[in-house]
Amino acid sequence: MDVINKIRQKYDPLSNHVRPHITLVFPFLSNIEYIELKEHLEDTLASLDPFTLKLKDITPVKSFGNYLFLNICEGKSELTEIHNKLYTGILEEHHPQWLKVGSFYPHLTVGKIDNAEKYKFAIEETGAITDEFKTIVNRICVEIIDDNEDSLIEMEIELKGGI
Repeated sequence: MDVINKIRQKYDPLSNHVRPHITLVFPFLSNIEYIELKEHLEDTLASLDPFTLKLKDITPVKSFGNYLFLNICEGKSELTEIHNKLYTGILEEHHPQWLKVGSFYPHLTVGKIDNAEKYKFAIEETGAITDEFKTIVNRICVEIIDDNEDSLIEMEIELKGGI
């Protein structure tokens, strides 16, 4: 985590507001009650087991700005399955149109750089990082983004595999 946090401190303007994460459902405004959301997550995630997640290599991505993504090399199919399951039921109406016509690309954002020259430098600097990061995903968190862009954990759902 030290390597990831150092990169984020340098290149991600939200590093002091949001912990490293992989977005499965993109932020939206709603009046969904806590208990409704919790039940939806528990139902859709009930059969899923914890799984290994490996991340390696940082890739520049210019889809919606100048980003640096830490790539997922193991666990991508599990994350995609979770993403697809979550965007059903009460969350279906919050599925962004751009995501319906495109494809979901799970990743961990480690940088967003507005300046083209700094972006080029960041690509060169992070391209030399060869570390592999490994963890076990055993829970899914729901976060609320407050007015200061701080991320607050609203709830956590454990992956138990129907046990």
